[in-house]
Amino acid sequence: MPELYPPIEPYEQGVLDVGDGNHVYWEVCGDPRGKPALVVHGGPGSGCTPGMRRFFDPAKYRVVLFDQRNCGRSTPHASDPATDLEHNTTHHLIADMERLREHLGIDAWLLHGFSWGSTLALAYAERHPGRVSELVISSVTTTRRSETDWLYRGVGRFFPEAWDRFLAGAPGTPRDGDVVAAYARLTEHPDAAVREKATADWCAWEDAVLSGETKGSGNPYGDRPTTARLAFVRICARYFSRGAWLEEGELIREAHRLTGIPGVLVHGRLDMGGPLTTAWELCRGWTDAELTVVEDAGHLGTEATRGHVLRALDRFAAHG
Repeated sequence: MPELYPPIEPYEQGVLDVGDGNHVYWEVCGDPRGKPALVVHGGPGSGCTPGMRRFFDPAKYRVVLFDQRNCGRSTPHASDPATDLEHNTTHHLIADMERLREHLGIDAWLLHGFSWGSTLALAYAERHPGRVSELVISSVTTTRRSETDWLYRGVGRFFPEAWDRFLAGAPGTPRDGDVVAAYARLTEHPDAAVREKATADWCAWEDAVLSGETKGSGNPYGDRPTTARLAFVRICARYFSRGAWLEEGELIREAHRLTGIPGVLVHGRLDMGGPLTTAWELCRGWTDAELTVVEDAGHLGTEATRGHVLRALDRFAAHG
């Protein structure tokens, strides 16, 4: 099984003024003359991490990472209630990616995304197909409202106790109501205690959905630093309560725009938060994509999942 590449540090980094008072952190690692690749992190609102650099051969790739608006090292930070998120939408993030590409003088780049990062990578590629050389995405999502409803309601049939607690965290919301929109309102509440409780309750639900994968070894969302959790939940609830500002089914319906772009999709059959059907439907509409189903993997992936991603990135490195 392929191993992650050794840890590396950026050889260049900066902050890009993207307008509306927002500044986006970016960094570049690997070979300055290597194949350009952009890491599109998940969340939305999770930020990039050093471990994401290790999927790329540093002798062959020029790897760009960035923190999407209002999270990670980008400013202003969504954990601050004074930060206005009006100019934080999928369309703003796509424009930021284009601005970053132009700033770095890159003609076209490979995109690598996970979970929400796959949604944003697909949205960017469908908007700017001439700027994308390949796509490698895992735990595939397109952030359809039906997908969001599954994650924050439907999958509750497997975790009824945890879902009841999640619903109770949004008092007054009926069982068939819009619990995600209710949490979006709570994250904007003027009382810090209300915001913090909503954040904790949201993360507890996310961790419950992943509990079959983590098996008590940790809480991927609840164990994050306080400011990171506040930004993550505030941005997530904002995006998911609005369908990520995409028409329902848009990314799958417009998958034909990806024709000519080689793609690798890697998805766990046991992904409770994002069922395999999304990756399957996307692959049916994208003739240049290949789908690998990892039988024993969930949303977080396994060593086998990482192996498939690494092999795809190594193969595409040879494309120049």
